[in-house]
Amino acid sequence: MQKNTLTLYELNSLVREVLETSMDSAYWVEAEISEAREVRGHCYMELIQKDLFSPTPVARASAKCWKSTWMSLRPKFERTTGQPLRAGMKVMLLVTANFHEAFGFSWIVQDIDPTYTMGDMARKRLEIIRQLKEQGIFDMQKELSIPMFAQRVAVVSSENAAGYGDFCQQLTNNDYGFKFYPKLFPAIMQGDQVEPSVIASLNQINRWADHFDVVVIIRGGGATADMSGFDTLALAENVANFPLPIITGIGHERDESILDMVSNTRVKTPTAAAAFLIDNLAGVWTHLENCQNRVTTHVNHRMEREHSRLDRCAERIPMLFSMVKTRQEARLDRLSNSISSLIQNRLTDQLHRLQLISSSIKPNIQRRMMNEHHRLEQLDIRLKAVDPGILLKRGYSITLHQGKAVRDASQLHPGDEIETRVEHGSIQSIVK
Repeated sequence: MQKNTLTLYELNSLVREVLETSMDSAYWVEAEISEAREVRGHCYMELIQKDLFSPTPVARASAKCWKSTWMSLRPKFERTTGQPLRAGMKVMLLVTANFHEAFGFSWIVQDIDPTYTMGDMARKRLEIIRQLKEQGIFDMQKELSIPMFAQRVAVVSSENAAGYGDFCQQLTNNDYGFKFYPKLFPAIMQGDQVEPSVIASLNQINRWADHFDVVVIIRGGGATADMSGFDTLALAENVANFPLPIITGIGHERDESILDMVSNTRVKTPTAAAAFLIDNLAGVWTHLENCQNRVTTHVNHRMEREHSRLDRCAERIPMLFSMVKTRQEARLDRLSNSISSLIQNRLTDQLHRLQLISSSIKPNIQRRMMNEHHRLEQLDIRLKAVDPGILLKRGYSITLHQGKAVRDASQLHPGDEIETRVEHGSIQSIVK
């Protein structure tokens, strides 16, 4: 049996005819952009739809916006949303079906509703803000104070940005002659790499936090449409938790990013950031001058009061001296009279005591002399009783050896000379 076959081109042509017949209308479609690129004025997009509970896409499709249409849609979209079309955005597109035999199926974009994207961006911003507030860090930077002498400045910016040059030039050429010490930590300030690049610079600054007073994040020369990189949760968390006060100057008057919201101070431009630092130091200088003036005025007033007080004291000194002199002379007179009276009383007392002692001395001496005389008589009697002369008169003798009385004959040795005393004379003998 012979099969009916078609070539691939014939089959694709059949599909194109069916699509053109059955899908000849334009459709508004909600989708997320996974990729967007511009080639020779045409915009090529990859669209996806993610599962509600999973990041896995449940649908994919390609879409094209031809140059003739894209040239008018792009500026309208960027003016309204403030951002360029980029991956991760949710969009609402007016599309028509297109099938080409050689290139396959794609959706042709006829229009874009930027208000839908703005609503999704606003929802994302509100969700990030809600998370920051739930974590209790949304206002943490506001609790930090800009140091009075904020001169050591860590700058996060693109190295070649005109805004960075303007910032440094304004700091250097300030009208007050203040000295600032800016240090650049380069970062990408546009595109998808804003978040990781700025976070890396902040981490580097954090390691040297003691060397800086304040951090300035500035962006100059970029398009207003490139603000999306500053509306991320991770970057906002890093800024909110940073230990130094952060000043942002990354947008224009009407553009306030989440980074601006969580920073300590938000200014419009890099030059405005420089002016803020100069004004801060000028305020400190004015405050110091006011303090100096107040101190000088206070000291002058105090010196005037003290001079007046000294003058009054000087006027009172002669009178006070006279009063003191009179009082002291009277006091000395009283003391002199008191001393004389005390001396007289003491002399009278001592004279009476001497009279008493004198009257008692003579009887005491007489009694003492009688007692001593009686004691001498007793001693004389005792001496006479033991006088050797009396014993010699009775016929006794005393034998002496070397002037000492001999009481034991064994103490003598042959040849010793001894003396025997009798009543009348003495006998010399030699022991044999």
